[in-house]
Amino acid sequence: MKYFFLSEGWAVGRVWTVGGLWSETAWRRAPDIEKMNLCILDKNEKMWLHRVEDPVLMVEIYPTAEAQKSVSSQNIGNVVLTRLINSEKVLEYLCTTSAICQIS
Repeated sequence: MKYFFLSEGWAVGRVWTVGGLWSETAWRRAPDIEKMNLCILDKNEKMWLHRVEDPVLMVEIYPTAEAQKSVSSQNIGNVVLTRLINSEKVLEYLCTTSAICQIS
């Protein structure tokens, strides 16, 4: 499994694997992306931990209509996350960050 943190108000768009863009027809299913019940609060921003399956290499994210209303994300259309992290890196980050961890 691989992981990434995603700010509240952002959503997952397209997904890439080794063969290119994820094809639900070829895979016969949507990619397995799960929002975990763990988040980090950092500078009034809530970032949720998400888990994706191993074949996923990159994930496109974009602000939802609600997030577009905030000043910080008005000029951002979308972002592609190319460096997904493993569970060891998640734990390392959680142990070294000064942010507050919340489990809901």
